[in-house]
Amino acid sequence: MRRSAAAVLLCLGAALSAPAATFYVTISGLGGETDYEQRFKLWAEDIETSLKRAGGDQTVATLIAPTREQIRARLSEVAGKARADDALVVMLIGHGSYDGVDYKFNIPGPDMTGAELASLLDKIPASRQLIVNMSSASGGSLNSLQKKNRIVITATKTGTEKNATVFARYWAEALREPAADADKNDTVSALEAFHYAERKTTEFFDTQKRLATEHAVLEDTGKGEGERNPSPDNGEGKLAGTFAVVRLGANANAARDPAKRPLLDKKEEVEQAIDKLKYDKAAMPEQEYKKQLTALLVELAKVQEDLDK
Repeated sequence: MRRSAAAVLLCLGAALSAPAATFYVTISGLGGETDYEQRFKLWAEDIETSLKRAGGDQTVATLIAPTREQIRARLSEVAGKARADDALVVMLIGHGSYDGVDYKFNIPGPDMTGAELASLLDKIPASRQLIVNMSSASGGSLNSLQKKNRIVITATKTGTEKNATVFARYWAEALREPAADADKNDTVSALEAFHYAERKTTEFFDTQKRLATEHAVLEDTGKGEGERNPSPDNGEGKLAGTFAVVRLGANANAARDPAKRPLLDKKEEVEQAIDKLKYDKAAMPEQEYKKQLTALLVELAKVQEDLDK
């Protein structure tokens, strides 16, 4: 049965309504050497600055070389505050290890395993979750972390890529660099940030004339091994494309204005619906796709006009 344009807007809007709040937890692990310690700390602080500049209803926490108990305490605190309609973003920067069975994130004292981290995340009610593990051997954590409605990004495709990674450097850059905003809507999605950081990481190794020792992947279906190039063809990237990580420019300004915040939420809701529709295009009759897209674009234009007043 075909739905009316109004029904499409209502249905898609309900499914993709903007989170009431977003909880960010960035964790910088052990460096082992002074150079790495400074590097990991700098990237974590760079991310924190971008998130705080973005405005909106969010809680930003950055943990530098925390113990396992400190990580558990922070995530338990988030679990006590988050609601089902909230969003969660956890980012890991540092060294990791993988013995063929267990992934471990290197921190002072006992390391944290991927399975333990997943258990802590499972207790957080936020229905939309993004986990970005940027450590070495991070691909070894994918199976533990993946879950329905959770986006998992790892800096390496397997646990056997054990060299220190540079993906975190470019992920941090993506959260403040307008060039990462591919569709120029003043919001960087998880998918856009992934594509930017993955491309920059590849360019880094090419420029250095070095064999690439890391290959980032994204998984957001709750199953599978992750993809370097998520797309409708391989089924990955649909959720990531509608997950806003950070706002830039006019959107960041609107997020700090109580009078404009409801309009911004509506704008992002419609943009997410458009992204979802484009992803589903191949599975739809062309006329139905055009009908739904037109209705959403008209709605977006109206909201943008009100925002610009």
